[in-house]
Amino acid sequence: MRCRIIGAPVQEGNSYPGCDMGPSSLRAAGIVSTLRQLGHDVEDLGVVVPGPARPQAHGNAAVKALPEISAWTAAISEAAFRASDEAMPIFLGGDHSMAAGTLSGVVQRAAELKRPLFVLWLDAHPDFHTLDTTESGNLHGVPLAYATGLPGFEGYFPELAATVDPKHVCTLGLRSVDPAERRALSEAGVTVHDMRAIDEHGIGTLLRAFLDRVAKANGMLHVSLDVDFLDPSIAPAVGTTVPGGATFREAHLAMEMLSDSGLVTSLDIVELNPFLDERGRTAILLVDLAASLMGRRIMDRPTRSF
Repeated sequence: MRCRIIGAPVQEGNSYPGCDMGPSSLRAAGIVSTLRQLGHDVEDLGVVVPGPARPQAHGNAAVKALPEISAWTAAISEAAFRASDEAMPIFLGGDHSMAAGTLSGVVQRAAELKRPLFVLWLDAHPDFHTLDTTESGNLHGVPLAYATGLPGFEGYFPELAATVDPKHVCTLGLRSVDPAERRALSEAGVTVHDMRAIDEHGIGTLLRAFLDRVAKANGMLHVSLDVDFLDPSIAPAVGTTVPGGATFREAHLAMEMLSDSGLVTSLDIVELNPFLDERGRTAILLVDLAASLMGRRIMDRPTRSF
């Protein structure tokens, strides 16, 4: 596969400095060489640089760094649209606010190709706040709401060329959801699988049902992997740790199933904060997970007919 690596060192979307070092940490952990060893044609495009921030304020006094995140969103969206031309872009974050740009860019590409874009959101949080409902004001909590066209972003964030159908979104691994987000997710029709659902049914069953939907629709699939999807015992390098996340094997199974499906067309790896890591263990794990998604196998499993 032809892959394009793009760094998006945005950290203004959260309150924990250090996410801007995420792309460098993932490169140091060997993401480019690992993908090449798997046989992929990998082009490293460096990092996105935002344009000048336009001064603006919002009626919700809690909102932080709005001009900066708006500028990042515009720059990342343009980079994502360009990089998704006959290649699979892999975006290295940066906090999860960068997904406002990655999603808006790849959904524009999908619309151009006349194919639906589906989104698998691997995260402890749904990031489904609007500028009006966020209480923390940290804009890493709004990208999925923005990309699915929820109201309230007009005039603040870049205008969307296309939106993601919220019914094409599956959130997996949730365990920290605010009341406003809970209502919005239900009203929008987003598929929600929290950690209890994973405990009861298994991650494989839930993911397989979603992948079947994507395949039947001839959809393109964007995967957004937040470090806090993982349990903090195996992935400590994130400022928003929530106990009870996906285990090592649950995460690898999800990646292996995504690889087997052949449906993934773009990938985010976000919220890695090397300042909070332990000798690079989280960065190394994320590179290993990316390798599983991109085809690394324990054993070949040929399809057999009986």
